[in-house]
Amino acid sequence: MAMVHHVSLGSNDMGKALTFYDACMEVLGYKRVMDFAPFAVGYGVDHPEFWIQQPHDRSRASVGNGVHICFDAKSEAQIAAFYEAALKHGGIDDGPPGPRPDYGHHYYGAFVRDPDGNKIEACLHT
Repeated sequence: MAMVHHVSLGSNDMGKALTFYDACMEVLGYKRVMDFAPFAVGYGVDHPEFWIQQPHDRSRASVGNGVHICFDAKSEAQIAAFYEAALKHGGIDDGPPGPRPDYGHHYYGAFVRDPDGNKIEACLHT
């Protein structure tokens, strides 16, 4: 059993967000598994573990300071593809692919900001 059932991030522009996340999730081996676009889309392998959505109260989505979401990757090449897909689809660099020795001897990851400014990462333990 997983500790966390799912995570959701809000978006103020679902069109941009879905273009961004469709590309980033695909290179990591994830896909849309529930689709209520333009209101919410759930990504995962066979059930939704990550959601991008309009805020439920229909107020503006905001970025949480100190919050970031990390997705499992299977290889350094997959992390590079995630990073490239993110930048190509409206993401902003927040730390290119590479070792992160301050996170552990075998930690490798890349950080980006999505089109709404949320900090996301792909990582693996080599």
